[in-house]
This record gives sequence, C-alpha cells and structure tokens, in this order.
Amino acid sequence: MRALTFPTPAEGVFDPPRARSVGVGRAHAKAIVLGEHAVVYGAPALALPVPQLTVTATAGLCTRTDTRTRTGTRTGGGGGGGGGGGGDAGGRVAFTMTGSPSRPVVTRAFDGLAALTDTFTAAIGAGGGPHLDVVIDGGIPHGRGLGSSAAYARAVVLALADLYDRPLTEQQTFDLVQSSENIAHGRSSGVDARAVGASAPLYFRAGRAQSVAAGGQGVFVIADSGVAGSTKDAVDLLRRRLAARPGAQDAFVTAATAATERARHALAAGHDRELGACLTDYHGLLRDAGVSTPGIDALVQAALEAGSHGAKITGGGLGGCMIAFTHPDTAGQVTRRLHAAGAVQTWVVPLRGFASHGR
Repeated sequence: MRALTFPTPAEGVFDPPRARSVGVGRAHAKAIVLGEHAVVYGAPALALPVPQLTVTATAGLCTRTDTRTRTGTRTGGGGGGGGGGGGDAGGRVAFTMTGSPSRPVVTRAFDGLAALTDTFTAAIGAGGGPHLDVVIDGGIPHGRGLGSSAAYARAVVLALADLYDRPLTEQQTFDLVQSSENIAHGRSSGVDARAVGASAPLYFRAGRAQSVAAGGQGVFVIADSGVAGSTKDAVDLLRRRLAARPGAQDAFVTAATAATERARHALAAGHDRELGACLTDYHGLLRDAGVSTPGIDALVQAALEAGSHGAKITGGGLGGCMIAFTHPDTAGQVTRRLHAAGAVQTWVVPLRGFASHGR
C-alpha cells in the first residue's frame, strides 16, 4: 500500500487532529458485469455500482476504563440494531456490525478494518488517542460477490476522515480500502475497492479504472441464489484447471478479454442486445471453467427464458449471485421468473441512473 500522507507541520497547515463528536461514512455494493477471474491474469473487467445496497459506518471517540484492551483479539458480542458481531482491534478500537453476519465473516472483516484504522490514525498523529467506537450498518449480503468487505472498509475510512476532519483524495481512500481487502482476502485485484465508491460503471485493467458512459436504456437485474460463494476456492479451482492443460490459461484470458472489450463498447454505444450476448457468452466461459453451480445455471436459464438480453454468474462463483441484462419493460417479468427459479432476493439497477456519468 502507498504511504498515507498529510501535510507536515513545516508546511504550516497541519494541526493536531481535532475530532468531531461523530464521523459518518457511506459506500455501496458492486457487481461484476464481465471479467471476473480473468482480471487476476491481467484481463480487463467491467464493474457496476449497486447504489440500492449501502453501508453506513459511524465512528466516535470515548474514554474507556474497562478491560477490553486485549491487543490483537477479536471478540464476539452483541451488535447494535439487529444484533451482530463486536470486537476490539488493537486494544483501542471497538467494532460493532449490525445484522447477523457469521462469526468467520466478522473475524475476517475486523482484521482488515483494524489495520486500516491503525494506519489512518497513525498518519494523522492520533495513534494512542482516545478509544474509538465504530458501528457498521450494512445491507449487503456476505459471500455473494457484491463487494461487502470493500464497502465496509470504504465506509469506515470515510467515517474516520469525517471524524477527524481530514479530507482524503480518492487515491488515498482506495489505498486504505485495498490494504483492508488484501488482509481479508489475500492479494486483491482492486476492482472492489474502486467500484464500491464509483458513481458510474467502471472499466478496470492493470490496477487502473475509468468511468464508462452508459448509452443504453437497459436494466440490470441481480439475483441472490441464497448460497454463499467462496472467491478464494473458486480462484484456486480455476487456477488448477488452467494449469492442467497447456495453453488453457492463454485461451481463457483471450476469450475473456474479447468479451469484456465488446461489452465495454456495447455499453457505451447503447447496443443493449450485444451487451446481453456478451454476458451469456461469458457465463458459458465460467461454467466451462467449473465455477458456476446448478443453482446459478438455473437462474441464468430462467432469466433468458423470461426475455433477458443476456445473463451470467457474477463474482467469484461457487454460489453467490447472477446478473441479467434486460429491457425495462421485461424487468418485472424477469424478476418474477428468477424468484420462481429459486432466487431469494433481487435488485434492479437501471442504466439510466448512470446516464450523466462516465466519459
């Protein structure tokens, strides 16, 4: 991670941190339109912000004299709101996650969030200061390929920046979120860290992201299969399969790159049917690679039969979600068919909401 830096006292503009009473930060979910897995091998990816699913973090200072100072521990506890997991990080930060995430999810999240909190407070000279209480209220399902951990991290970073009145550049925010993602998941491509703060679809390649104009009027429908996926397991599975056959990796990356580039241009030009065809082609690529599931395949088939332009698995795979692209007039029909085929919840993301963004 790049070092997080602020102006030094010699420049005459750095003051010791004066915290507000509370800081608030927000982020949203994301979905991969095309490029998952292949992006790990240097191929491009297209990502879609999902503003319907949000995370809000609230950070505040307090003085504590209790015994919750066990450095490095992550303790379970009662969460605020709907009840979730709580824990101490480094002895001076207490995280509370609302909802009902599983204990492994809470533990992984706290590891990364504790590290980025320490990095941020040390950079502004607030290390060793008063105790921090951070409450994370999120509506993004875990293990569905929707960027929940990156959204948590971004919301926390922005809450801390607000609390200490230290505005961050987008690059500084990304670096902090990416550091948390690397701890939570291992080496991360950076797609999630960028997309959970984006206001338009993103084209991502080799660590660089740029907004993509959305020229069409179509609608993306995201469906949750109800089964948590495992990006790490899917990545490992695909790596083994590609290594088992000479030339398989090159063929996979070439096909993925071609589909993603076609989709990028179709998205910008408003060629909705071509964009949908790219999704369906990419699903076949991931299904043949072994990272789809019968449940996801059934949802893809249901979306196509209901009139979608195209559909595919989205995210790491072995569970999680699928994404379909359809005309606005058929979005309701597609959604109903997806629920009939086993989807536990769906979200609709219209392209028209991004029409004024991108370049």
